[in-house]
Amino acid sequence: MQTQYQYGIYIGRFQPFHLGHLRTLNLALQKAEEVILILGSYRAAADTRNPWQLEERIAMIQACLDHQTRQRIHFVPVRDWLYSDNLWLAAIQQKVQEITEGSESIVVMGHHKDASSYYLHLFPQWDFLETGYYLNLHSRQIRAAYFTGQEQDYRDKLPPVITHFLEQFKTSDRYQQLCEEYRFLQEYQQAWKKAPYPPVFVTMDAVVVQSGHVLMVRRKARPGLGLMALPGGFLRQEETLVEGMLRELKEETRLKVPLPVLRGSIVDSQVFDAPGRSLRGRTITHAYFLQLSGEELPAVKGSDDAQKAKWISLADLYAQEEQIYEDHLQIIQHFVSRV
Repeated sequence: MQTQYQYGIYIGRFQPFHLGHLRTLNLALQKAEEVILILGSYRAAADTRNPWQLEERIAMIQACLDHQTRQRIHFVPVRDWLYSDNLWLAAIQQKVQEITEGSESIVVMGHHKDASSYYLHLFPQWDFLETGYYLNLHSRQIRAAYFTGQEQDYRDKLPPVITHFLEQFKTSDRYQQLCEEYRFLQEYQQAWKKAPYPPVFVTMDAVVVQSGHVLMVRRKARPGLGLMALPGGFLRQEETLVEGMLRELKEETRLKVPLPVLRGSIVDSQVFDAPGRSLRGRTITHAYFLQLSGEELPAVKGSDDAQKAKWISLADLYAQEEQIYEDHLQIIQHFVSRV
């Protein structure tokens, strides 16, 4: 087989791996001797946008290929970096460099379907090949049909082995939980359908750090039921952002620190507004960084919207990355990397 490039790069989340993905992968295998599959959303908490973990996605893709073809593919997981294209690019560049060992015979494959495809322009050092669209396939629509039990709307869009995988996945507890989460989100969004304009929600989050520990809560409500999150919530009409943040912090954690001390411990703040950061809809959060001092960690107790509140060391936090809600780990990283 004669190929044009030594390496082909194909970037996606593959949630799930459908016929359009398979077509593009086969095209990459025709153009390049080896293919580097960049799998996004690595270690993201399971939700209706990212239902399947890295190992499951790799297994799905490998099931569509014969043994010889599998040997030509490198699977490279990459975390999402909603607020830094440079960090995302650096992660990809580093891993591609390790595989290609400086080769310049590299092509990026993909399709400019909408604004979300902007990342395809971020690799000027490599060639680009437009692959075109195939059968107007959308992973989002496939997931919607899957979580609502409409098999007729997704079976013909998937390789048979993927359909079999999804049928088996239906027997798992995670599938049932995701279906409930999907129904909740649909009802939540439907409640706002009569609004004259699409709603924009304003929230506040508290990043409270002391002695290398960050204060976290475990959510007891959907979305993100059971996941770890920063204490926070929605802004009320009559309060300022700081007042709302302090109120939510106290309500959810019962943190044994006086309000004046908490207010005086605010050392930084930042707006986090990635359009897709929340599955509820357009949600802009104002995060506040509170640096506490003292030898002993103050007492906390989960309350209100929190099952539990606890101090977690930064090392343990990173070890539990798959259990952290939305972009809260990235919010924490933003602040702790600056002190």
